[in-house]
Amino acid sequence: MSNSASADLRPDAGARYRSGTAARLAGLPVETLRVWERRYGISDTLRSEHGQRLYSQTQVDRLRLLKQLVDQGHAIGALAQLSADQLARLPQRPAAGTPGAAVRVALVGRPLVQRLASSEGLVPGLDIVAECALLGSAPAALAGADIDVLLVEIAELDDTAVPAIAALRLQMGAAVVVLYRFCSSATIRQLRALGCLVARTPSDAGEVVLLCEAARPMPAVPPAASAPPAAAPATRRFDDHALAELGAARSSIHCDCPRHLSDILLQLNSFERYSAQCAQRTPADAQLHEDINHAAGAARVLLEAALERLARADGLPLPAGW
Repeated sequence: MSNSASADLRPDAGARYRSGTAARLAGLPVETLRVWERRYGISDTLRSEHGQRLYSQTQVDRLRLLKQLVDQGHAIGALAQLSADQLARLPQRPAAGTPGAAVRVALVGRPLVQRLASSEGLVPGLDIVAECALLGSAPAALAGADIDVLLVEIAELDDTAVPAIAALRLQMGAAVVVLYRFCSSATIRQLRALGCLVARTPSDAGEVVLLCEAARPMPAVPPAASAPPAAAPATRRFDDHALAELGAARSSIHCDCPRHLSDILLQLNSFERYSAQCAQRTPADAQLHEDINHAAGAARVLLEAALERLARADGLPLPAGW
């Protein structure tokens, strides 16, 4: 990057790292970082003149802290928008391998099974529900398995495996992580278009856990409890005719507050009628417009009380019967 570009991109004097370097410094697979960025928007990064993300040292340190917290069992979705101070104050949690926190996975691929499912190779953070050595045998071997992530490893991956992976993904109804050692970019694009997370086989099993955590579907957010219906605002105390008279009346107050307040109330009266009509015209948004109508009515009640006080203090004409 040129010196002029550096000056434009750096609000501080710190170095800037591209995604791959930032991920390596933070101890993350670069694919995990990309998923975190795409799904959670974890970093407000600058961009180079070619559109590449550029991370400051502070952002790299934050990524490293996020990785540590995810390793302890915190969900990245709950951490993504917290500040550095908030992240530092989070309590320590059990490792990701504790019950209820682990990612439930099914393994496909003999080397993968040998590394992760052997008694010596159990990986904290993964709950291995099922396993299969060959992709062709997987539909029968994994049938009925309740999993979060389907983890497939094919060392020399080519496009002949794409239909089988796609069919298995539909059968399992789970997120899919595909690991490879050698693969063409065209095959990678095909798998990503299917919604798979595709990455080169990492050397560290802990990175496999991070990939599975990144791919695991986000939990559904329960719908918010519906609020009780708001009470209808009080009926209008000033009709449009009374407001027009108050606005035109001569005032002893050395300002135009009576006129302005009358004008505001005229607009609120009109807006209440308009929002009530909107609620009737658009059934899909009826509740929203009803809420808006009630808010306008509540504001009107407050301003009517202010206008009455002003009118009495200044001897302005009030509606008959007051």
